[in-house]
Amino acid sequence: MRIVYVVGTRPNFVKTAPVIGALRARLPAGRHAIVHTGQHYDRLMSEVFLEELGVPAPDHMLEVGSGSHAVQTARTMERLEPVLLEERPDLVIVPGDVNSTLAATLTAVKLQIPVAHVESGLRSFDMTMPEEANRIVADRFSEYLFLHSEEAIENLRAEGIPDQRMHFVGNTMIDTLVALEGRFRAAGAAAQHGLTPGEYALVTLHRPALVDGPLLGETVAQLAALAAQMPVVFPVHPRTRKMMEGEGAGEHPGLSLIEPLGYLDFLSLLADAGAVLTDSGGIQEETTYLGIPCFTLRDNTERPVTISAGTNTLLGLDPAAIAGIPAALDARGNAPSEPPPLWDGHAAERIADVLAD
Repeated sequence: MRIVYVVGTRPNFVKTAPVIGALRARLPAGRHAIVHTGQHYDRLMSEVFLEELGVPAPDHMLEVGSGSHAVQTARTMERLEPVLLEERPDLVIVPGDVNSTLAATLTAVKLQIPVAHVESGLRSFDMTMPEEANRIVADRFSEYLFLHSEEAIENLRAEGIPDQRMHFVGNTMIDTLVALEGRFRAAGAAAQHGLTPGEYALVTLHRPALVDGPLLGETVAQLAALAAQMPVVFPVHPRTRKMMEGEGAGEHPGLSLIEPLGYLDFLSLLADAGAVLTDSGGIQEETTYLGIPCFTLRDNTERPVTISAGTNTLLGLDPAAIAGIPAALDARGNAPSEPPPLWDGHAAERIADVLAD
């Protein structure tokens, strides 16, 4: 069996690495080719990440880089097509909902190559999000839909997708978390940054609605106010840091702006945080598994299972809501939470079971 795995962003490495490992173990005589589209590519965000996860080096580097949605998608399709013609795979596996996912799905389908979509059936029901269109297209054209939460079943049925294409396997991102838990808990990143475990807030923000417009200044001001009540650490992507220039963020005691982190160091900070503020989908899941209170600065989430689990709170796209985090933490207490069904570290094995058959 010949399989091509197409990845291009940091979160999608997390989702795909255990799948690659499980299928290489199950089908050792097969061809397992990794295509790195380069949708996100720099030393901290890609090479180090690949090293930490132990994923083999990519067989093909497309180096599509940044650009508009149309440019990124078109460039990926143009550069991926000759790779698929060369590899002649029996299956293309795509994760998540980024432009690389959309491009790889369309390219494979037009070459009549079956596609498997990992993390299928998520919906925010917000078509202003580019990821929503990517999810819908990937699910419409994929032959194998691997679901990581139960609400995905009804989402897909509502779109007319038959049950026989769906496979509820669990969350492969949690597989990676489980595999690396001993390493990131021993990393001690909090101490390295002068932080006390359980007493600080960790921030990640990257969506254009927050970092590319007027909401960024208000968000920084609210983070500075929160930092007066608890330490706040914010690993800032270079592009976001540039947007923050002139906001005076570095002048507030307790608000620490640091460079982007490798995956293990980031997970170490995440696991020891007293709270997390984010607009990321994947971090909503990681905090749910780890039982860390998460506050999501978005109007909606495609991961409602994190809300029903009791770990995630939607703040809306409203920086002023950050002020309510300390009171919400006090009201929450220390009630333990259970991970959602099949978030157990074995999702990739279940995918391998389906595909090996």
